[in-house]
Amino acid sequence: MSPSRPSKTLEDQSPVSGLEIDILREAGNWAADAEELVRRAAEHAYVVAGPSEEAELCVVLADDPFVQALNKTWRGKDKPTNVLSFPTGDMPQAEPVQTTLLGDVVLALETIEREAREQGKTFPDHLSHLVVHGVLHLLGHDHEVDAEAEEMEALERDILEDLDIADPYAPTDGPDDPSKRLPRGPDV
Repeated sequence: MSPSRPSKTLEDQSPVSGLEIDILREAGNWAADAEELVRRAAEHAYVVAGPSEEAELCVVLADDPFVQALNKTWRGKDKPTNVLSFPTGDMPQAEPVQTTLLGDVVLALETIEREAREQGKTFPDHLSHLVVHGVLHLLGHDHEVDAEAEEMEALERDILEDLDIADPYAPTDGPDDPSKRLPRGPDV
C-alpha cells in the first residue's frame, strides 16, 4: 500500500502524541466527522501503547470491495473485513527517515456499519474501537493466542474507556454470560 500522499501540514502532527496521521478517503461515502473520530482514536492508542518517539501512520477510509480485494491478496480470504493492518515492521526504507513509519490501517465502511447495527453499537464507537485495534496491531500487539488476546483486549478496553466508549467485548444481553460474549477481536 503506497498511495501517493499529500504534502504534510502542521495539522497532520498531533501536538499531544508526536504521531503524524495521514487519512486517505479511498472509497465509500464516509461521514464528514470520520476523520476526526479516526484521528482521536489513533492518537489515544499511540499515547497509551506507543513508544515515546515521533511516528507516522496512514488510515485508509475505504469500502467493502476495496478491502475485499486487499483481504484476498494479502490474507487469502475473498471477503470484506472490518479492518486490516499493514505494519511496516522492518521493511527497508528507500531513504533514511527520522520518523518511525508504523504502517497502514484500512477500514471498510459497509462492514463497520453492518457490525455496529448487529452488535447494538453506535457507528462512531465501533469505528473508534476498530481504529484502536488496528493501531495496536501496528505497534506489535496481536490476538493469535489467548494470552496475547487477553492482553490486547485489556489495552483496548483501557484506551476506549478513556475515550468514554463502552467495553466492546462485554456481553450484549444480560449478566456476564460467556455464551453472549462477542467474538475475540476484530477480524484482522
